[in-house]
Amino acid sequence: MPMRQITLISTGGTIEKTYDEHAGTLTNRSSVVQEMLRILRLEDTQINTLQLMQKDSLDLTDADRQRILDAVRLVIGPTDAPRDQSICSGVIILHGTDTLCQTGEWLQKAIGDSIHVPVILTGAMRPFEMKRSDALQNLNEAIFAAGLLAPGIYVVAHGNALPFPGPKKDRERGTFIQPRD
Repeated sequence: MPMRQITLISTGGTIEKTYDEHAGTLTNRSSVVQEMLRILRLEDTQINTLQLMQKDSLDLTDADRQRILDAVRLVIGPTDAPRDQSICSGVIILHGTDTLCQTGEWLQKAIGDSIHVPVILTGAMRPFEMKRSDALQNLNEAIFAAGLLAPGIYVVAHGNALPFPGPKKDRERGTFIQPRD
């Protein structure tokens, strides 16, 4: 069985926030991606990580979204390459949930119809370091989904894979939904 090559692009967000005991705050200081990946048992899967930025998604600008888009383009290679000849079999973007859908829509508009691998955005409502965090579940689901989903842009969290355009964060339920027209 061939080794799956997944690139994980880290941008910060709640999923990667850590507690600063001196300041008494949760901040995006350093990535916890490697710690999360060490916990998972990933057979026949290689995860290549790219630490792009460490920002709360509320602080992301259009220039930051362009950096994310440029990184995705670099990672997936030429858009006319067949999926089985691609540099990677999927891309996962760790992102803050507050503006994850805005970035997903940005990516969908820019490259959604021309990509040959799934590009998955995921995050967490509670940081990885906190009890009852959904971070590890969402990361694991995103890795699994990267091997199954058709090419496109998705948000994967809480047992769902929702294609863009359309997903929204439902703050009341603490998850993402695909609104009905």
